[in-house]
Amino acid sequence: MHTHAICLFSRQLGSSAMAFDSDSIRGRSDYEYLSEIGEGAYGKVYKAREIGSKNRIVAVKKLNLPGDPEAGIPPFMIREVALLRKIEFFNHPNIVKLLDVSACILNQSLDLTLVFEYIDQDLKSFCEGKILSVDKIKDVMKQLLRGLDFLHSNMTVHRDLKPDNILISSRGEVKIADFGLARLYTYQIALTPCVVTLWYRAPEVLLQSGYMSAVDIWSAGCIFAELFLLRPLFRGFSEAQQLKKIFELIGLPSEEEWPQESPVRYSPAWGPSGMVRPGSQLLPGLGVDENVLLMEFLAFNPSNRISASQALAHPFLAEA
Repeated sequence: MHTHAICLFSRQLGSSAMAFDSDSIRGRSDYEYLSEIGEGAYGKVYKAREIGSKNRIVAVKKLNLPGDPEAGIPPFMIREVALLRKIEFFNHPNIVKLLDVSACILNQSLDLTLVFEYIDQDLKSFCEGKILSVDKIKDVMKQLLRGLDFLHSNMTVHRDLKPDNILISSRGEVKIADFGLARLYTYQIALTPCVVTLWYRAPEVLLQSGYMSAVDIWSAGCIFAELFLLRPLFRGFSEAQQLKKIFELIGLPSEEEWPQESPVRYSPAWGPSGMVRPGSQLLPGLGVDENVLLMEFLAFNPSNRISASQALAHPFLAEA
């Protein structure tokens, strides 16, 4: 079987350019595949052992795109690798580490291999069947927000933050993973609406209006509530149902607050009128500080939503 590499990605910080470097290409025999640990629309993730002197356990993400390989690497693949290359320079403790990348033509398909540090489990499996202490919830949120603060400070929006994409090591290290929907952004652009797992989507995404890094903060707020509830906060099964569930909790904004560019029409039928105001309790089982922080995560207007750095300084999370 004939295979050959077609490109690699530049390691230069901040660059999304591709560069040829045949000496850096890793062969398929470099890893012993132990088990499949995940699957997505474009490929699978495996637990593997690196063959050689390191003999370390890694996670290998293999993306395969059938069709004409001469068309080149799809933009979403370039985007993920470019972002990971950009942020790996800083070696942030709350961002999963990319160890290696290679791309080649294999059986008339484009085959991209990303090798990451192996982390034991994701937040979803970590929370199953247990009640988390308040201290543990604080620890998870602090690490998550530090990772988000780093991404947002580097002009990166994750856009698909959910428990499945947050990893927790056996040592309690929280790491944000899976940048398949991430985008570099500037202050002059708005991003496309068809992103983010439904239960964690911000209202501006559901309303198909422009958005920025605040979409990640909304998702973090949903995750924050889920750590207490041990179930998703908003479990809608359509975009309309998701909006209704959101407005049932935070209240319906006024027509003046509704995004003017949204193709979704304002209607009193969306939910109870009047946004929940400061001092109210979103979730009765939470204390005052937790409710205030949750309300600031889930502000309808993204410009009123708390930032990651501000959340880290909130009384509930700030160091004593």
